[in-house]
Amino acid sequence: MDQDDIFATAAAMADAARRATLPLFRSADLRPDNKLTTGFDPVTRADREAEQAMRAVLAQRRPDDAIMGEEFGDTPGTSGLTWVLDPIDGTRAFISGAPSWGTLIGLMDASGPVYGMIDQPFTGERFEGGLGRGRLVSALGERALGVRRGVALAQATLLSTFPEIGTAQEYDGFRRVSDSVRLTRYGLDCYAYALLSIGQVDLVIEAGLHSYDVAGPIAVVQAAGGVVTDWQGGPAHHGGQIVAAATPELHAQALALLQGEAGRLESATLYPIEREGS
Repeated sequence: MDQDDIFATAAAMADAARRATLPLFRSADLRPDNKLTTGFDPVTRADREAEQAMRAVLAQRRPDDAIMGEEFGDTPGTSGLTWVLDPIDGTRAFISGAPSWGTLIGLMDASGPVYGMIDQPFTGERFEGGLGRGRLVSALGERALGVRRGVALAQATLLSTFPEIGTAQEYDGFRRVSDSVRLTRYGLDCYAYALLSIGQVDLVIEAGLHSYDVAGPIAVVQAAGGVVTDWQGGPAHHGGQIVAAATPELHAQALALLQGEAGRLESATLYPIEREGS
């Protein structure tokens, strides 16, 4: 595994996606299509053109790798590595003009994600983690990723994309966690995981996701020192139910509440706030 080539390829894909998405963001010419016959799941020209641009980079630089993309499906490979692409995670935010969407790039081997990137073109922020790298690059320079530690559940901040999360049973589990934390906020899509990776929030809980929604963010959060699993504590890179936490302690408490085992929770204690690597 040529790490330098992987880093350079991911950067080239993110740059190509920026060139496709930014001219259409907040554009009057953007007209979303609906993937569903019932409900609303938008897709835009920007989604399609950005994924095509990323696939073109891979075809030139790493043609032996497999691809899993939201808009154009799976392409087989022979290297044992799979790039997982979501050209615009948060298309609803994109068409609303809100800068909480992002381009997701993940790289998986047989064990799961080994590298990931969350790129926000409008703010110029690039969160990158895995293969020995964990950094945020922005107009302010470069800084190391690092989750926030020492926060009790009762003082934690929780993010999720939709307030009406999942099924009725999933919603009940989520509400148990939400009722136990200090602050719950909604609607940030992949940017929630980016904020977790730099110590701004403490928990992200979602349901009904796909691999392309989470492969990149998992690698970023893990590189920052966080924990990401499904609601049963197992691997999360296949999608479905996701719980990402800054610390093992918060993760265990969130799992207990999600599973309806509130009695396992220890009394909340406030500790001095620290950040991984600080």
